[in-house]
Amino acid sequence: MKDVALAAGVSQSTVSFVLNGQEDMRIGKETRDRVLKAAETLDYRYRSAGRPPSRSRPTTYGFMIDEIATSPFASISIEAFQEQAWSDGALVEIAMTGGDPGYEQQVLQKWQRDGIDGVVYASILTREVSPHLALRKHRAVLLNCHDKEGLFRAVVPAERRGGHAATMALIGEGYRRIAFIAGEAWMEASEQRQEGFIRAMRESGLEPEPELIRQGNFMPSGGYRETRELLSLDAPPEAIFCANDLTALGCYEALKEHGVRVGADIAVVGYDDQEIAQHLSPALSTVLLPHGEMGRWCARQLRTKSTLLPRVERMACPFVARQSHLRAPLTTD
Repeated sequence: MKDVALAAGVSQSTVSFVLNGQEDMRIGKETRDRVLKAAETLDYRYRSAGRPPSRSRPTTYGFMIDEIATSPFASISIEAFQEQAWSDGALVEIAMTGGDPGYEQQVLQKWQRDGIDGVVYASILTREVSPHLALRKHRAVLLNCHDKEGLFRAVVPAERRGGHAATMALIGEGYRRIAFIAGEAWMEASEQRQEGFIRAMRESGLEPEPELIRQGNFMPSGGYRETRELLSLDAPPEAIFCANDLTALGCYEALKEHGVRVGADIAVVGYDDQEIAQHLSPALSTVLLPHGEMGRWCARQLRTKSTLLPRVERMACPFVARQSHLRAPLTTD
């Protein structure tokens, strides 16, 4: 600040008034312009490390995520978080770390020096994480992940309830022999969706048959392959619950190749409610992943002044009923 004052030919207090945006001081436009130009020329950084934040500084949040391009859900979370933050008068800085702990550390330390008001630590996959120790120095919430130590407040999808809801929708239509095509076995989402499926079956007095639980890969190729296997059984399933919408896409292709009508002959439900779900024929009944609501939840948590007690919030995953799980209506001559 002394350097800026010397370059602009003004006092240090004048520099302070100008850079802090105090319009009530009688400082002429020419003087203000000189100070701002000098600050720009000298690459002056507002609020250097150790200086208390100015009341005039806008509220700013950091949004840190490991990946963005690998899934459409990252952009949904970020957009919802930013919209909610902006409606609350806050700005957002976004950092994509690629899972690099060193980069993560540098960004968190930079945000600490800048006096950022809160941090969202997000994962593209629902999983247990071990954030860098630097996150503990921030007011932080975890999005789509939870920490092993249980130090932070977190929000994740209620995957078991989503799997339960999808299965109950099929049972409600009268289906009893129901197959489940899982995703990658190591993924938390796949495991919990399958647990929801099994729970719903048993609550309804139906024991899941081992031959009807298939190991997919969360991709159309897995859905296609496992559906062909299911159709080769002596007693094929009446309905197929796919662990995500991409699996359902492959399932549709296999069924159509075998002349099986989706819905009319074998019901299909998916999970995720990706854009493609409503454009399949028939439109795919699925489960909504609440990434938008989770993003807004994080912004609301950071806005509150109360202490963020460490616990995991499980956000509801509602069933989205379309046509693919509905029995064909009876016709009469």
